[in-house]
Amino acid sequence: MQPKLFAIFGNPVAHSKSPLMHNLVFKTFGYNGCYVRYLLDDGKELKKRFFQLGLSGINITVPHKEMAFDACDWIDPFALKVGSVNTIINKEGKLQGYNTDAPGFLESIKEFKEVKNVLILGAGGTAKSTSHLLKDSGIEVEILGRNKTKLKQFENDCKCYSFDDFSPKPYSLIINMTSAGLQDDLLPAPRDLLLETIDLSLACVDIIYGKDTPFLKLAKTLQKPTQDGSAMLLHQGILASFYFTDKQFATQEIKAVMKQAFALD
Repeated sequence: MQPKLFAIFGNPVAHSKSPLMHNLVFKTFGYNGCYVRYLLDDGKELKKRFFQLGLSGINITVPHKEMAFDACDWIDPFALKVGSVNTIINKEGKLQGYNTDAPGFLESIKEFKEVKNVLILGAGGTAKSTSHLLKDSGIEVEILGRNKTKLKQFENDCKCYSFDDFSPKPYSLIINMTSAGLQDDLLPAPRDLLLETIDLSLACVDIIYGKDTPFLKLAKTLQKPTQDGSAMLLHQGILASFYFTDKQFATQEIKAVMKQAFALD
């Protein structure tokens, strides 16, 4: 029997640890599957490429998460609510969309005690889904971004600021949900604005993983606790694997295996 083929779609994807994580699960549990990277330049081609490659499921990373939402035939109620999909499975020729980013992120920040308010940097798909779940958990959420058009989608749910109208204040967490620092040395917001806000706040999180981004380096110069995106990647990956394998394995079993991917790095 041919193995089921899974992939991560994005641009860039060369850095992705997802193949190692998911292939470890498949091998450990004897699941007949294989997980690969696929560089997708045009998000509008997502559905076409999915079927051309004969895939059983995908994860979607930047910059295609919002495009993935439109490619689905059925969407999980939570993903529908937040308008963002990052995991898709092929169910009898129909694409079913889920969001594992937001619950994965919420699990990852449990090490920070008593998070009361957060500032999210960026207004993309991950920010959209995560802000909903944080609010549902009783955490006050504010959004800071450069794109005023994108900020409008948050206006009914959160306080939103552009760089021009933001005044620094204290936050429990400042979270970079932009791609700044992934392939460059850019900060997600003007340096002076970040310096003042970080100095007033308790800790900083970057959803980029596997590197000390300029944002995290800046936080460390101010002696603030930091966390990269590794924990979020792990926890969203556990949920994605749960869907990929048709819920055959318990999430705690998957977690024990996937953690090895980080030790092997």
